[in-house]
Amino acid sequence: MTAPFAVTGGRIFDGDAILTGHALVVEGATIRAIVEEDALPADLARLEAEGALVAPGFVDLQVNGGGGVLFNNCPTRDGIATICEAHARFGTTALMVTLITDRVAVRDEALTAGATAHAEHLPGYLGLHLEGPHLSIARKGTHDPALIRPMDEEDLSALVAAVGTFGHALTTIAPENVNPEQVRALCAAGYVVSLGHTDVAAAEVADYVEAGASMVTHLFNAMSQMGNREPGLVGAALSFGALFCGLIADGFHVDPTSMGIALRAKAGPGQIFLVTDAMSTIGTDDTGFDLNGRHVFRRDGRLSLADGTLAGADIDMLSCVRFAHTRLGLPVPQALNMASLYPAQAIGAADRGRLSPGMRADFILLDKDLSLVSTYIGGHCVHGAGMGAKP
Repeated sequence: MTAPFAVTGGRIFDGDAILTGHALVVEGATIRAIVEEDALPADLARLEAEGALVAPGFVDLQVNGGGGVLFNNCPTRDGIATICEAHARFGTTALMVTLITDRVAVRDEALTAGATAHAEHLPGYLGLHLEGPHLSIARKGTHDPALIRPMDEEDLSALVAAVGTFGHALTTIAPENVNPEQVRALCAAGYVVSLGHTDVAAAEVADYVEAGASMVTHLFNAMSQMGNREPGLVGAALSFGALFCGLIADGFHVDPTSMGIALRAKAGPGQIFLVTDAMSTIGTDDTGFDLNGRHVFRRDGRLSLADGTLAGADIDMLSCVRFAHTRLGLPVPQALNMASLYPAQAIGAADRGRLSPGMRADFILLDKDLSLVSTYIGGHCVHGAGMGAKP
């Protein structure tokens, strides 16, 4: 266990306000206190932040890959470790490793890998996001239509049996291939159910919210749009306060004007939060990769199939935060909350997303231009130099 230490000489964003003249006190993997620097014991070890902003670590609920690894192509414990390490270099301290629509055998390998990562308390690993295969072919996006299918009793039993073994559990489903009773069973077992890749009408969304669905996957993308006579899933997502909504802020998936409209229109308490939908390219110079036998091309900041269909995103969470601040004009605290507090609330990770006593010591240090100085997970420095670095 790391000896207690205090982060001093910086500004602390605790999730509510930016504090000056205060220190973040870390003991083991937990935040012990935030106190005025003058009140610190003289013998307590100190990490000098040198004016940096100390903020909660990012929580990303949709990460398909990183560090040259795509989870679908490498559904193993080591694959998960590589993905988590890659995203920690961009401030993400907790992520949901995402499996895109694939064969049953690959899903089962992913569940086993997630269980191993969870049992080992792998740094940065939060749980699994199963995005498909129970989606709508009409809104398939980059998902292989040959692998999309209805949820049957065997699928439901397998998913319910795995709950509790692999950390937090999230699944994206489409009403076209999953009925409300199946959603009710998934939620009762412990899954967070997200609606996505669907042409569902707004009126039908209410039945799924009543059954327990509480999230919408990558708002605006691969879903029924808001029209003058049919609000679609976009309209329902903004009007139902129970729904949290993921948003890919890379400038390719959603126009900034649409992002701003959605942020102003969203009914609470559910919030719009940032996701990367990142692929294996993050942290690499790779020019592409293969997914379900198809090649994905990396060009000019975007990933696409040969026909131009977007295939995930080539962006990290820190870049999403900077986009939200510089392009959307959001205050830094709001942009940071969209990357930490709101996704933590959406997934029910009550010990993350804020800096306060009793919370996990998952935090980052940011320069004035929002560039990353260092990343801490459970009180250990996993990127950059700092107190508590592992040998």
